[in-house]
Amino acid sequence: MITVLVADDQPMQRLGLSMLMQGTEGLELVGEAANGVEAVRMAAHLRPDVALMDVRMPGMDGLEATRRIVASGGRTRVIILTTFDLDEYAHDGLRAGASGFLLKDARPDELVSGIRAVASGDAVVAPRLTRRLLDAYAHQVLSPPADSPAAADPRLRDLSDRELEVLVLIGQGLSNTEITERLVLTESTVKKHVGKVLAKLGARDRVQAVIAAYDAGLVKPKP
Repeated sequence: MITVLVADDQPMQRLGLSMLMQGTEGLELVGEAANGVEAVRMAAHLRPDVALMDVRMPGMDGLEATRRIVASGGRTRVIILTTFDLDEYAHDGLRAGASGFLLKDARPDELVSGIRAVASGDAVVAPRLTRRLLDAYAHQVLSPPADSPAAADPRLRDLSDRELEVLVLIGQGLSNTEITERLVLTESTVKKHVGKVLAKLGARDRVQAVIAAYDAGLVKPKP
């Protein structure tokens, strides 16, 4: 059973999400928050598997709430709910530690699939959409100084040459299947490499690995 916390300041939106959780097999609604402060408090107390987090809420917004929930080191993974698929809030949400983002008007089956994906340790955002998102906003905050070579990044020191190669391909938006074809490896081998890359980077999921690749200068945003 996947436990879910819904955080949204709009009563009707919160009601709709809550009804979806309650009516879906395998999902359990454990709490509803109307603002970021409540979301952080309830996440600490209820320890849900997934928190659906609206960005614009009074007081503490969803981005700050996400940062605090992720920084606590708890089990809860956050899905940011946004209005547009490429707005700055989605990017900032991923930077805050969210495991992905979904559109508020996404179909019920998309929301459910996203929740299940994040609960299993995957990311909601498809690789190419992640790349598109970061290409649009990475240059604003992710471009490393010119005198900071990627090799000096401490997060990369424990990666083997193959794992570094896999990280670059993840950062370029390739799926496991595409990495398998590019490196001429079995899919099970690629999955093991991806798992090791995430573990060594301390990345919660693939989205965070993409961000790490940008931070390290391994992948450059498109001009």
